[in-house]
Amino acid sequence: MAEKTIFKRIIDGEIPADIVHQDEQCLAFRDISPQAPTHIVVIPRKEIPSLAHVGDDDAALMGHLVVTIRKLAEQLQLDQGYRVIVNCGLYGGQTVDHLHFHLLGGRALSWPPG
Repeated sequence: MAEKTIFKRIIDGEIPADIVHQDEQCLAFRDISPQAPTHIVVIPRKEIPSLAHVGDDDAALMGHLVVTIRKLAEQLQLDQGYRVIVNCGLYGGQTVDHLHFHLLGGRALSWPPG
Protein backbone atom coordinates (compact mmCIF):
# COMPACT_ATOMS: atom_id res chain seq x y z
CA MET A 1 0.00 0.00 0.00
CA ALA A 2 1.33 3.43 -0.95
CA GLU A 3 2.17 5.90 1.80
CA LYS A 4 -0.39 8.66 2.34
CA THR A 5 0.48 12.06 0.90
CA ILE A 6 0.60 15.06 3.21
CA PHE A 7 -2.65 16.25 1.61
CA LYS A 8 -4.41 12.94 2.32
CA ARG A 9 -3.20 13.21 5.91
CA ILE A 10 -4.71 16.73 6.10
CA ILE A 11 -8.00 15.40 4.67
CA ASP A 12 -7.98 12.61 7.28
CA GLY A 13 -7.31 15.11 10.10
CA GLU A 14 -3.91 13.63 10.94
CA ILE A 15 -2.09 16.90 10.21
CA PRO A 16 -3.53 20.29 11.19
CA ALA A 17 -4.15 22.93 8.54
CA ASP A 18 -5.57 26.45 8.48
CA ILE A 19 -8.72 25.41 6.63
CA VAL A 20 -10.67 28.18 4.90
CA HIS A 21 -13.23 25.98 3.14
CA GLN A 22 -14.39 22.39 3.14
CA ASP A 23 -17.28 20.50 1.66
CA GLU A 24 -18.03 16.94 0.59
CA GLN A 25 -15.80 17.19 -2.50
CA CYS A 26 -12.86 19.41 -1.57
CA LEU A 27 -10.78 21.14 1.06
CA ALA A 28 -9.01 24.52 0.93
CA PHE A 29 -6.34 25.71 3.34
CA ARG A 30 -3.62 28.35 3.67
CA ASP A 31 -0.24 27.31 2.25
CA ILE A 32 2.43 26.88 4.93
CA SER A 33 4.99 28.58 2.68
CA PRO A 34 2.97 31.38 1.04
CA GLN A 35 4.24 32.91 -2.19
CA ALA A 36 1.80 35.86 -2.03
CA PRO A 37 -0.17 37.63 0.72
CA THR A 38 -3.04 35.25 -0.10
CA HIS A 39 -1.97 31.71 -0.95
CA ILE A 40 -4.63 29.01 -0.66
CA VAL A 41 -4.26 25.36 -1.67
CA VAL A 42 -7.43 23.69 -2.96
CA ILE A 43 -7.53 19.89 -3.12
CA PRO A 44 -10.14 17.33 -4.06
CA ARG A 45 -10.98 14.80 -1.35
CA LYS A 46 -10.71 12.16 -4.08
CA GLU A 47 -7.13 11.00 -4.43
CA ILE A 48 -6.01 11.95 -7.94
CA PRO A 49 -2.20 12.01 -8.33
CA SER A 50 -2.04 14.92 -10.82
CA LEU A 51 -3.89 16.78 -13.54
CA ALA A 52 -2.57 14.15 -15.96
CA HIS A 53 -4.62 11.55 -14.06
CA VAL A 54 -7.96 13.35 -14.24
CA GLY A 55 -10.47 11.09 -15.98
CA ASP A 56 -13.50 11.93 -18.06
CA ASP A 57 -15.63 10.89 -15.08
CA ASP A 58 -13.97 13.65 -13.01
CA ALA A 59 -15.46 16.50 -15.07
CA ALA A 60 -18.06 17.47 -12.44
CA LEU A 61 -15.44 17.41 -9.70
CA MET A 62 -13.11 19.64 -11.72
CA GLY A 63 -15.96 22.08 -12.32
CA HIS A 64 -16.71 22.11 -8.61
CA LEU A 65 -13.06 22.87 -7.80
CA VAL A 66 -12.96 25.79 -10.26
CA VAL A 67 -16.22 27.25 -8.93
CA THR A 68 -14.93 26.85 -5.36
CA ILE A 69 -11.74 28.71 -6.30
CA ARG A 70 -13.78 31.56 -7.79
CA LYS A 71 -15.93 31.78 -4.66
CA LEU A 72 -12.85 31.79 -2.43
CA ALA A 73 -11.32 34.60 -4.50
CA GLU A 74 -14.51 36.61 -3.97
CA GLN A 75 -14.62 35.87 -0.22
CA LEU A 76 -10.95 36.78 0.16
CA GLN A 77 -11.61 40.04 -1.72
CA LEU A 78 -9.08 39.43 -4.48
CA ASP A 79 -10.87 42.11 -6.53
CA GLN A 80 -7.76 43.28 -8.37
CA GLY A 81 -6.98 39.82 -9.68
CA TYR A 82 -5.45 36.51 -8.76
CA ARG A 83 -3.63 33.55 -10.25
CA VAL A 84 -4.60 29.87 -10.20
CA ILE A 85 -1.76 27.40 -10.68
CA VAL A 86 -1.73 23.64 -11.17
CA ASN A 87 1.72 22.06 -11.25
CA CYS A 88 1.79 18.73 -13.07
CA GLY A 89 4.65 16.26 -12.84
CA LEU A 90 8.32 16.66 -12.07
CA TYR A 91 9.10 19.25 -14.75
CA GLY A 92 5.92 21.13 -13.90
CA GLY A 93 7.13 21.60 -10.33
CA GLN A 94 4.64 19.27 -8.64
CA THR A 95 5.96 18.24 -5.21
CA VAL A 96 2.94 16.41 -3.75
CA ASP A 97 1.35 13.56 -5.71
CA HIS A 98 -2.22 14.72 -5.03
CA LEU A 99 -3.92 17.08 -7.49
CA HIS A 100 -3.99 20.58 -6.05
CA PHE A 101 -4.63 24.13 -7.16
CA HIS A 102 -2.80 27.19 -5.81
CA LEU A 103 -4.85 30.38 -5.49
CA LEU A 104 -2.49 33.37 -5.20
CA GLY A 105 -3.37 37.02 -4.83
CA GLY A 106 -3.03 40.17 -2.79
CA ARG A 107 -0.18 41.64 -4.87
CA ALA A 108 0.80 42.10 -8.50
CA LEU A 109 2.08 38.80 -9.90
CA SER A 110 4.80 38.87 -12.55
CA TRP A 111 5.08 36.79 -15.73
CA PRO A 112 6.66 34.44 -16.59
CA PRO A 113 6.39 32.73 -13.21
CA GLY A 114 9.67 30.85 -13.28
